[in-house]
Amino acid sequence: MPLLDPKSWQPRPLAGGEHTVTEPATGEALGTVALAAAEDVAPAAEAARAAQAAWARLPHFVRAGVLRRAGDLFTAHADELRGWLVRESGSIPGKADFELHVAAQECYEAAALASRPAGQVLPSEAPRLSYTRRVPVGVVGVISPFNAPLILSIRSVAPALALGNAVVLKPDPRTAVCGGLALAAVFAEAGLPEGLLHVLPGGAGTGAALVADPRVPVISFTGSTAAGRAVGEAAGRHLKRAHLELGGNSALIVLEDADLDAVISTAAWGSFFHQGQICMTTGRHLVHRSVYAAYVERLAAKADSLAVGDPHREQVHLGPLIDDGQLAKVHGLVEASAAAGAKLAAGGTHDRLFYRPTVLADAADDTPAYAEEVFGPVAPVRPFATLDEAAALASDSAYGLSLGIVTGDAARGLALAERIPTGIVHINDQTVNDEAVAPFGGTAASGTGARFGGEANLDAFTDVRWTTVRGDVAPYPF
Repeated sequence: MPLLDPKSWQPRPLAGGEHTVTEPATGEALGTVALAAAEDVAPAAEAARAAQAAWARLPHFVRAGVLRRAGDLFTAHADELRGWLVRESGSIPGKADFELHVAAQECYEAAALASRPAGQVLPSEAPRLSYTRRVPVGVVGVISPFNAPLILSIRSVAPALALGNAVVLKPDPRTAVCGGLALAAVFAEAGLPEGLLHVLPGGAGTGAALVADPRVPVISFTGSTAAGRAVGEAAGRHLKRAHLELGGNSALIVLEDADLDAVISTAAWGSFFHQGQICMTTGRHLVHRSVYAAYVERLAAKADSLAVGDPHREQVHLGPLIDDGQLAKVHGLVEASAAAGAKLAAGGTHDRLFYRPTVLADAADDTPAYAEEVFGPVAPVRPFATLDEAAALASDSAYGLSLGIVTGDAARGLALAERIPTGIVHINDQTVNDEAVAPFGGTAASGTGARFGGEANLDAFTDVRWTTVRGDVAPYPF
């Protein structure tokens, strides 16, 4: 029996009208969903608040059991969910399998959170017991994007639920099923009590209403830096916490002692995986001058060798960009970069939403695709002569999400990494990595720091309450 039944996947009507779920590879309609309008947020938040207290009072092992079953269900229904990820988000099957694996692991790790020590005993100046206790924040608002829709929803939803909260989830309407309704179906089958997870696919107005709602004290947002700034500003006005995981323009530094036979596959994956539509994508290739020409030639050859097409019907390396708006942005940046003097070493063309993996050599400060986050399969390459120059170039960005350094001397790579501000570092690997057990987040325009994994989830989705207990009523001078 399918997990997702289009006739019943949204149990209550929403006010935003019908939305056609479209396959970007073909333009084919996969079904329809109801979109949420701003007016749908208040009743969802109220219902979530009403259900949350009883959920938080349940023994930790009950909540953990729901999360473990949810993890199992992502595996049990992998074939069906893989199909949605491939067709709705344009993922190749391998990328869809990665999302499903991470989704299951996020649930298992969240299940372990439910029994984590809830606080600590403190020393006190008075004759009393003094301690802290972590308590659920209540209702968590989650706003997630289209590019890795399952991962970028579940990594907030799962820990928030495990820690005793209810959740209102607003997925991008372009991936309303695999970024939202799939999660609702999994958790319903896992036994999550009704009212604890509300899925409201919608646009910016719906997200703004969620940020403003007084019943939602914490917002977990993943998306562009521009949208994140608006979310953070609005959350500040409403005196609520906003955890922001935003864009990036991550550098891969290739030192002169790197093994080029090994590094090209790593470099291509960093820039071209999922059509470059990942916040951690390698957006800048900084290559030592002594190996620069060979690197450009080999990376361009690798790009030319990759198959681009419909991932549901063909065996390909890259699928489609998500929509025409993203295509226009990517191609516009490539054309502007070529006009500014960058050399088009590979790609730069497209057939509908299928964009060829592109290599831009001789990138400079004023190369648009080098200076900005492209969110497409584009690899700008730039030479450097010294470690000082490499560190300066890598640091010269508004973003600070991920960094890769490839070298024959790992200690040298670590020393270089210490000089570059970033939230994530990978030595002898590219910039796109994710594990449920690891903290994730960036600095500067990439967001407000690590907020996923272990202690980061505890900090994100609980409040710390100080409590004291005395045997007798405390005496005072008056």
